[in-house]
Amino acid sequence: MSHTVLQILRRVLLPVSLLLGVMLLLGVLVTRVFARTWPLTAEDAVNRELAGDRTAGWNAVSLVFSTLASTQMIVVVTVLVALALRLWLRRWREPLFLCAAVSAQALVFLLTTMVIDRQRPAVEHMDVSPPTSSFPSGHTSAAVALYVGIAVLMALRSRRTGAKVAWWTLLLMVPLGVALTRMYRGMHHPSDVLASFVNGGTCVAIMARSVLDRSVRWGRAALPRAGGRSVAPARS
Repeated sequence: MSHTVLQILRRVLLPVSLLLGVMLLLGVLVTRVFARTWPLTAEDAVNRELAGDRTAGWNAVSLVFSTLASTQMIVVVTVLVALALRLWLRRWREPLFLCAAVSAQALVFLLTTMVIDRQRPAVEHMDVSPPTSSFPSGHTSAAVALYVGIAVLMALRSRRTGAKVAWWTLLLMVPLGVALTRMYRGMHHPSDVLASFVNGGTCVAIMARSVLDRSVRWGRAALPRAGGRSVAPARS
């Protein structure tokens, strides 16, 4: 049990805590230190340009992508994909990886927004959200963790390079579309969504290293034996 706790602390809690520190630092840099420095000074112009190009058709498209990354949709898709992976592969490693990545990014996002109170862009907002939770984008962060996480799993299961490229291309379109539409809908600055890629992508990397790496032992540590070699304990 102590070995498992140490592994969790070292491979999960410590990296996620460091990520939270990085996100908070980025938030301070964006909102205070470099707020009056280019390219951050150009962000308002980007948001105004996107708002000025709104049409009924693009509004509908943006609503689709925004809905794909809503809290309810993220939870439903994560649960359904995790269950499908469990039934397909008959093991818990892949479902646990996906759920852990999505949960970790959500925790980092929530804690960051509690500290960094950034005002949303000064354009018409097409969605209802708290006015001071612009950094980072929760929709984008969740989409990165979920859909990039799925892309990682499908690429690992694919043997052909073409199939790997296809999975990555298809699934990366979702978080990219979410990022663009959250700015289009006036809900986030460009730096908000860029920071969200850091959050979601790092959580995927942390959980891939911790959960998908088969060399990592979460049970009892290997037992030493004569000759300086070690042997893993028998599984019950």
